[in-house]
Amino acid sequence: MTARPSPRPQRIDQILFAQGFGTRRECAGLIEIGLVRVGGEVVTDPAAGFVAQGLALEVEGRPWVCHEQALVMLHKPAGYECSQKPSAWPSVMMLLPPPLRRRGVQPVGRLDQDTTGLLLLTDDGALIHRLTSPKKQVPKVYEVQTARPVEPQQVQRLLAGVVLDDDPKPVRAEGCEMTGPQALRLTLVQGKYHQVKRMVAAVGNHVSGLHRSSFGQLLLPATLAPGQWAWVEGLAAITG
Repeated sequence: MTARPSPRPQRIDQILFAQGFGTRRECAGLIEIGLVRVGGEVVTDPAAGFVAQGLALEVEGRPWVCHEQALVMLHKPAGYECSQKPSAWPSVMMLLPPPLRRRGVQPVGRLDQDTTGLLLLTDDGALIHRLTSPKKQVPKVYEVQTARPVEPQQVQRLLAGVVLDDDPKPVRAEGCEMTGPQALRLTLVQGKYHQVKRMVAAVGNHVSGLHRSSFGQLLLPATLAPGQWAWVEGLAAITG
């Protein structure tokens, strides 16, 4: 087996630019006035070379670990839209640091403004397609609070499939179980508009609260508070 070539060092100003810390001129300026540290040491030469992936920086006193492709999870709180140009609520992008926003990260799918839980964001368009394509069957798990008590036949209908008003082909839950008198855990592999709410309505109930607890193999950590974000270390963390 041929060994992979070692990553080549890059200029530190180019690394900062790629990470979203500003224009090339702005990044060079941050370095020249001593606002960038690598391994705890101040770097003042914009041409100094480092291997980018995994490089630990401090920029204006804030720690940052370099990732060539950005992939993060966000614990989305209620009251935020998954849009760059929100209409009635603030954008989830405002919960991310400026470098990630400048890199153009996009949500992997969408959660309604009143839905909470695990939201993935990335600047890798191919990864977005891979994770949202119906052919890939990536499961998402939702914790559902219902307005009325859940009946066993409702669970069976969700597992068997229900018809939504925009598609004659039934859609079914990959998994569905009662977790309380008025609570369901629903697993879906599709990503239709308002799908959970419409499926629950189709069996005669109503969603009063909705939270996504997992995406593929990735669970929302209990330690990640609403509004906080964290790096996801590669596709394997999601797909196993």
